[in-house]
Amino acid sequence: MAYFAKLGTENIIETVISINNSVITDSNGIEQEQLGVDFINNLYGTNDIWKQTSYNANFRKNFAGIGYTYDETRNAFISPKPYNSWILNEDTCLWEAPVAYPTDGQRYSWNEETLNWILQTP
Repeated sequence: MAYFAKLGTENIIETVISINNSVITDSNGIEQEQLGVDFINNLYGTNDIWKQTSYNANFRKNFAGIGYTYDETRNAFISPKPYNSWILNEDTCLWEAPVAYPTDGQRYSWNEETLNWILQTP
């Protein structure tokens, strides 16, 4: 399956749909994003902006989700920022806490007030 994300205002993802890979494969057997965009807009009778997204994150860094942003400069889908203190990793386009997640095998949640991880008790 090929997946496409519809961009709305300010490049915010409004929906993600799947279509058959055969739709985006040209006569030479090469996948072409524009074939999918044309197919979708023809199907819905629209002229929307669609970007292909990879379920395995093979391109555009991350699989698009509703509410994500498509960053044209980075050619990447970026999830909403979870906390004000978190920083975007430019290589992965994922948000990271300013303090590394503990590696002791326990479960933690982020506390924005203390800017630290809090141990979760069962």
